[in-house]
Amino acid sequence: MQTAPESLRRYVDLHIHTIHSDGSWTVDEVVDAASKKGLSAIAITDHDCIDGYPRALELGSQLGIEVIPGLELSSESEGMDLHILGYFIDINNRTLQQKLGEMKEARYIRARKMVENLNRQGIDLRFETVLAMAGIGAIGRPHIAAALLKEELVYSFREAFDKFLGYGLPAYVEKYKMQPGEVFDLVKQAGGVPVLAHPGVTGIDDRIPEFIHAGVQGIEVYHSEHSSADQQNYLKIARRNGLAITGGSDFHNSSHNKSEIGTPKISYSAVRSLKDKLGMVAHEELT
Repeated sequence: MQTAPESLRRYVDLHIHTIHSDGSWTVDEVVDAASKKGLSAIAITDHDCIDGYPRALELGSQLGIEVIPGLELSSESEGMDLHILGYFIDINNRTLQQKLGEMKEARYIRARKMVENLNRQGIDLRFETVLAMAGIGAIGRPHIAAALLKEELVYSFREAFDKFLGYGLPAYVEKYKMQPGEVFDLVKQAGGVPVLAHPGVTGIDDRIPEFIHAGVQGIEVYHSEHSSADQQNYLKIARRNGLAITGGSDFHNSSHNKSEIGTPKISYSAVRSLKDKLGMVAHEELT
């Protein structure tokens, strides 16, 4: 694998998805791209899944890239879908592993029910095709959409969501739900730092004080879909409340949200911000 000069390694990307959830790149491809981009640190943040971390850590060690254990969890409160990133989690934490196992099973059951709903509407989609689309990943609606497209039951990925899989539509099934406070507590008891993901996308500004009170410790200030005004707004909120300041591309594939690994450019100070929450910065300075 080709690596970038050490002098360029001052940027990070703390929000990347792989084939272990709804991304289309393998861990090897992600780490290779991060190396070529000259990143000093990355976090694999697959949905409800930490399976990609061991391989990423192995490759990162070979290429001089710091790999931070992470994941992205979903919660719902008063009809609002909230995404929460967890960083520096202990992947061997039993409580976390048990919860992720429950979520994986719930995802499987939900996907099967959605396929059954489609079948009842005369859409002859096979569940086996959905499983093939998911591969090793945590199964979700994008895999069902991909299966519909593969079976030529829709003309486009977007049509699958607009006609069948979107919220409130005929095939939609509610997903496994946790309250935000439950997710914050889950991440923290696993030794990690809970961070609000892309608040400019989910539109949660009015409730940020509530989430801070409930235990969130950081905000994803920099994101591929945040405007400059968004960045300034969340930067002020983070600084005013003593929150960790993070950011990432939210990379899924080359066409998703037009994001690329390493874009936007985010300083390594984002990693220090997380470490500071865990008291790791002072420790590192002493060792």
